[in-house]
Amino acid sequence: MAKRIQYRRLFMLALLLLLAFMGLGYRLVDLQILRHEELTAKAQQNTQQEIRLEPRRGDILDARGNLLAASIFVKTVCADPTLLGDREAEVARTLAPLLQVNEAQLMQKLTPRVRQNEKGETVSIRGVVLKRKVPAETWQKIQSAMTNVASGLDETRLSKKERAFYKELRTRAIFTEATDDQLRVYPNLTLAAHVLGHVGVEESVTNGNRIVEISGKEGIERSMDAKLRGIRGWRVTERDGQKREMVTFREQNVEPQDGYNVVLTIDSVIQHIVETALAEAMEKHSPISISGIVVRPRTGEILAMATLPTFDPNNPGAVPADSRRNRVIADVAEPGSTFKIVVIAGALNDQTVKLTDVYNCEHGRFSFAGRHLHDHEPYDDLSVEGIITKSSNIGAAKVGIKMGEKRLDEYVRDFGFGTRTGLPLPGEVPGIVHSVRNWSKVSIAQIPMGQGIATTRLQMMMAMCAIANNGALMRPMLISRLEDSQHNVVSSYPPQRVRQVISEPTAQMMVRALKTVASTNGTAPKAALEHYTVAGKTGTAQKAEHGVYVPGKYFSSFIGFFPADNPEICISVMMDEPKQGYYGGATAAPVFKQIAQ
Repeated sequence: MAKRIQYRRLFMLALLLLLAFMGLGYRLVDLQILRHEELTAKAQQNTQQEIRLEPRRGDILDARGNLLAASIFVKTVCADPTLLGDREAEVARTLAPLLQVNEAQLMQKLTPRVRQNEKGETVSIRGVVLKRKVPAETWQKIQSAMTNVASGLDETRLSKKERAFYKELRTRAIFTEATDDQLRVYPNLTLAAHVLGHVGVEESVTNGNRIVEISGKEGIERSMDAKLRGIRGWRVTERDGQKREMVTFREQNVEPQDGYNVVLTIDSVIQHIVETALAEAMEKHSPISISGIVVRPRTGEILAMATLPTFDPNNPGAVPADSRRNRVIADVAEPGSTFKIVVIAGALNDQTVKLTDVYNCEHGRFSFAGRHLHDHEPYDDLSVEGIITKSSNIGAAKVGIKMGEKRLDEYVRDFGFGTRTGLPLPGEVPGIVHSVRNWSKVSIAQIPMGQGIATTRLQMMMAMCAIANNGALMRPMLISRLEDSQHNVVSSYPPQRVRQVISEPTAQMMVRALKTVASTNGTAPKAALEHYTVAGKTGTAQKAEHGVYVPGKYFSSFIGFFPADNPEICISVMMDEPKQGYYGGATAAPVFKQIAQ
């Protein structure tokens, strides 16, 4: 009987052990096989970290290699309030002047706080952002300053626990995020702002990591964004329980590829000269806006492009959106008398007229198709050259009438009007050129004098450059080449010839006529230079609003080049509603001269 009870107990014990081993086996199968993927993912989520490594955004340089836009890496300075003990006030007092923040506000951030985690447990907040975009030099000063916190203590008298506290206070309480941010800086402030544009910054959080995206919003920053931004890298690594990287367990480490540098045709010295002259003219004439462009006619290289009002790309939001608009390519207006170069050049090229042909300018009043055309002076007989010299609307209209609608329209389009120039900047518009079938009866007389058509300031500039360039229209150049971070040339952008608009002999005849404009007999004697002969054309266009010309509102301009017979530089100056004078020869021509000198 006793043995039977003993056997029964042994059997029960064996059965219990068997059941225990079966349960343990099931648990192992559950953990290792049935839930392997789920638990592995959770473990990796707790310990594995994927860090995106952002490339450095490329620089923008001028033609001489001067820096116009650059990116610098900056730190995000954080604190672990749980490691500060009772030293929050001292740390706040130490860091406030270095971070350039209010000491009281910093003290609030350093005060320990708690939060509820996903499990509903109360935990201490161990990472508080003190300031973003802190330069590396400032971070070095912060590290040095933290090593001196509580420096007056005699640590030989402290306990082991107290010494460990001060070590963590000085080395780990203040830290930076694992990856640096980039700060886009424009060292010359407003210089060439409308050419450079600006960037935007967007932040997001992915897998607990803060992601900062920088992208171009306007100007070269936007049009060349893909080349400037580079290629992102990444790092897959392991973290310990305190979220510190365990470098030996890195699985992947792909370095980012920095963006390319963009080298412009802009010359910052010439750009500064233009912007200074425009600012002075802005103060004198108080126009709505004023623009200036400098181009090398043979190549189409833009050496300067400026428009006022302007903005600081370091802080683009400080001004209205209207001030950030590049009016050189985004605004259209009737060009006025500068457009006479198109009709006269076309008529000379077709041999419809000669420079010596004489037209009766009707003593300043001409009726055509039920409309009255006027000159600013009561001219009678003028040669074709004289029509340019004196800027006769009636003379230009009569030349256009003789040409005919078809040929006039063809030359308008050949000179590049009605299409975008192809400048690598966003926001360019094609202007307004109506189809011949939509012309009114008076269009053939109005278009030659710069009415009934709308152009951009750059289109008008490139048309004049075509005459300066022996009749060849060039595509405007703004980008010279791309370079890598070591300044090795990756890609070059050569000049591009669009088409031959007029013959070389015709271009030479036009230069001869345009030289008279800057003479004492012309409309722009104030554009004349002492050591160079200038060829150019004035423009004074009455502004139209809602289809009606408004008295007292004008768009004034002067476009000229020099040396006239071997042009190196072409300069345009255009004002929208100048005061204290409105004729192009009185307002824009002196600014041309100031820039040219």
